[in-house]
Amino acid sequence: MDPYKYRPSSAYNSPFMTTNAGAPVWNDDSSLTVGSRGPILLEDYHLIEKLAHFTRERTPERIVHARGASAKGFFEVTHDISHLTCADLLRAPGVQTPLIVRFSTVIHERGSPETIRDPRGFAVKFYTREGNWDLVGNNFPVFFVRDPMKFPDVIHAFKPNPKSHIQENWRILDFLSHHPESLSTFAWFYDDVGIPTDYRHMEGFGVSAYTLLNKAGKATLAKFHWKPTCGVKSLYDDEAVIVGGTNHSHATKDLYDSIAAGNYPEWKLFIQTMNPEDQDRFDFDPVDVTKEWPEDMFPLQPVGRMVLNRNIDNFFNENEQLAFNPGIVVPGIYYSDDKFLQARTFAYGDTQRHRLGPNYLMLPVNAPKCAHHNNHYDGFMNFAHRDEEVDYFPSRFDPVRHAERCPLPPQLVSGKRERCVIEKENNFKQPGDRYRSFAPDRQERFVKRIVDALSDTRVTHEIRSIWISYWSQCDKSLGQKIATRLNIKPHM
Repeated sequence: MDPYKYRPSSAYNSPFMTTNAGAPVWNDDSSLTVGSRGPILLEDYHLIEKLAHFTRERTPERIVHARGASAKGFFEVTHDISHLTCADLLRAPGVQTPLIVRFSTVIHERGSPETIRDPRGFAVKFYTREGNWDLVGNNFPVFFVRDPMKFPDVIHAFKPNPKSHIQENWRILDFLSHHPESLSTFAWFYDDVGIPTDYRHMEGFGVSAYTLLNKAGKATLAKFHWKPTCGVKSLYDDEAVIVGGTNHSHATKDLYDSIAAGNYPEWKLFIQTMNPEDQDRFDFDPVDVTKEWPEDMFPLQPVGRMVLNRNIDNFFNENEQLAFNPGIVVPGIYYSDDKFLQARTFAYGDTQRHRLGPNYLMLPVNAPKCAHHNNHYDGFMNFAHRDEEVDYFPSRFDPVRHAERCPLPPQLVSGKRERCVIEKENNFKQPGDRYRSFAPDRQERFVKRIVDALSDTRVTHEIRSIWISYWSQCDKSLGQKIATRLNIKPHM
């Protein structure tokens, strides 16, 4: 073998996927987990390499959520849920916690219009007495894919074509034609809520399921929901063209001006809860990030309110350097076995260490507002004043000790190593139910947006047929409407 022949070039691509070191990849769709549901194994070298490479693809701008706006305020507990969690910030009604929020679009560049049809980020950093808690979510309750192995791919598909730097529907529809679980998010993406009027009139969702733990160590699965008190409002496509053409930063301006005028935006926080022992009793997997928990089965329970009453002092310091990581939790709030959440706890911190530096948590906007101590010395841009002689633990010369033990989920984790899809995919029911809940005029707009996307000249007949089949399995009449307008006979 000529060791110099196969140099890095697309001209020497192998016929199969490999790692960066050239090892063959036999499954590029599923992460290595304990059993089919997880949790994720850190020994999944291919997953870690893929995510680590992905989080370093752009610098210094964020790869996703580059376009965003921030504001500061407080969270106040209004309802007692101390029986569910021992989290200090939720200990009793009336307790207030300072916070900062960043709203964003997901796909496009830092200076892109805020009127593009795109998911919106909804990230909240609580500065609690027990350290920071980052609740990182979107304005949709579901995501396009369920396995983190596909996260770089779905973002690549939505990003502009690497050859032309133009976002194109055929790339999105080609990739996600292999992932029918994306129908749940498309049922939101192509709906009227796909372009929020502004950030103040936008819902937020934690998306992933988390685990709440009380003082006794009892675990409860939970999902988080933010509801704006001023209601949900969105722009129709023609309205978005006018608004975006007038001011490409309209949502940022609206947020800033509203707070400056004393019209403070407010959201109510609700949770849905589930007994972990009940997870197998439904026709969907509760920790599947492409699934909602039906509110008739899991009603919303009020927790508190968030008020944004202060604008940021400096856009770069408190927006561009503001960094979130769903891995940053506090005692009483923990992760679930959601594969996507498990991988995000690594990927988010990893991308911030690349983008901002290994000591990004020392930056004022990211640093905890409570006393804290560790032995993380030195490194790039470590500006903490340290005069201790002991930088190890334990030591008889340093009185620092372990904190009180925090509860962890008590459920037994066992299973063989697997790369596979979860058993209960159930990709079609929830998007079908959502479509049928729309009024006729809303259904019409939804159908038009799908047809417009499928009308892209580079979307092949095969891809159109696949999507018609998918939407037909969601709702037969929906598939027929799409097929009729595309002049394609649906296959039922």
